Amino acid sequence: MAKTIMVVDDSATMRMSLKSGLELSGFKVECAGDGLLALNQIKSGVKPDLIIADINMPNMGGLEFMKALRALPGFRFTPILALTTESKQEKKDEAKKYGATGWLVKPVTGPDLVKVIKQVLPGA
Repeated sequence: MAKTIMVVDDSATMRMSLKSGLELSGFKVECAGDGLLALNQIKSGVKPDLIIADINMPNMGGLEFMKALRALPGFRFTPILALTTESKQEKKDEAKKYGATGWLVKPVTGPDLVKVIKQVLPGA
């Protein structure tokens, strides 16, 4: 059965691009425009195997989202990849503190993204 990946990014173009590339690689993809929308989808029953989240978003950014997600039962160990334009070490450290599994700087190519997903998601 295909693994489900949730893409959380305020850029519709980025969500569409990631969704199409990931679906071509055999993944089921759910999308949300910010952390709050993603959290609501998860609370409504969406159960992603891995989450790719932008850091800078309106309403609820990626770091707040990670912190809130890690507090939910069953999401303590779900892999979260931060995908952002940020490259500062202190942001990476902060993301790790809130539960990020990995960090990717935009733009990232489809093959590179899939390679990282396969490293952090068993059975992908």
